[in-house]
Amino acid sequence: MLNLLAGISTGALVAIIVIAIVLLLVIIVIAWWIKTHNAFVALNAQTEESFSTIDVYLKKRYDLIPNIVETVKGYAKHESETFIKVTEARSKAVSANTPEEKAAADAQMTQAIRNFNMVMEAYPELKANTSFLDLQQQLKSIEGELSQARKYYNATVKVFNVKLGSFPSSIVGKRMKLTKKPFFEVAVPEERENVKVQF
Repeated sequence: MLNLLAGISTGALVAIIVIAIVLLLVIIVIAWWIKTHNAFVALNAQTEESFSTIDVYLKKRYDLIPNIVETVKGYAKHESETFIKVTEARSKAVSANTPEEKAAADAQMTQAIRNFNMVMEAYPELKANTSFLDLQQQLKSIEGELSQARKYYNATVKVFNVKLGSFPSSIVGKRMKLTKKPFFEVAVPEERENVKVQF
């Protein structure tokens, strides 16, 4: 081996070392690129999965609303405007597709439920209706699960957005044509409070 190295000129030896270093750097950059790309794919899938969890709870909530409205209608026949608003809010929420549309529809639905709650407070005989009490408990449970699902979604979006905005991973993100994901936020400050589901 020493004879082989002795036969190579100093210039050739330097060239071999430089080529080896460049190849090593290229391999490191390619490995980093692949790792970062795969991390973005995983984070993207995680945010989509966490949003679909919110979607499941929203659907449960929207499916429960008509049952509550029908139960209350029997007691509050002259509150038709409130029932119409709840029904319209539910329809808009069900037809929303993007996270932004769903967040806006959820805010409108939350406000409609608040107004609906005020109407129901005027009818104390509802509190004796076992069917209504069961629906009330289901809605309370769904609201809690929905709150947890929103927190999880927002946490995954934060991780995704931080990685997308951080250098040098932002280079890979731009090449993948990724954009920041929206948080599931409440538009109106009063809506930041939990929905009161105690009727």
